[in-house]
Amino acid sequence: MKPTYTERQGQFLAYIHQYSILNGCAPAEADMQLFFQITPPSVHSMVLTLERRGFIRRVPGQARSIALIVLPESLPKLKTIQVSAGRVGRRMKKNERNKDNTVA
Repeated sequence: MKPTYTERQGQFLAYIHQYSILNGCAPAEADMQLFFQITPPSVHSMVLTLERRGFIRRVPGQARSIALIVLPESLPKLKTIQVSAGRVGRRMKKNERNKDNTVA
């Protein structure tokens, strides 16, 4: 039986799976915030929803404790997120910019 999750939930699950494979640990909520370009409360709300619906488990208060419960084979392909140069620039620290405000 295929899990019943929304397209957005599927993308979060796919991201958690891919991140875990690439980095050897689960993503922090801050990692998901940067990838999906959404606010911290939105990420946390999604994590709570995924946990409540039985797609993940986690230890509240413990960093990087998210674990998938669904089979990876049932996950959709992770879509890349398009980020404009302006959004990337605003996230950079001041010491990472040149005097003319360009990226070093």
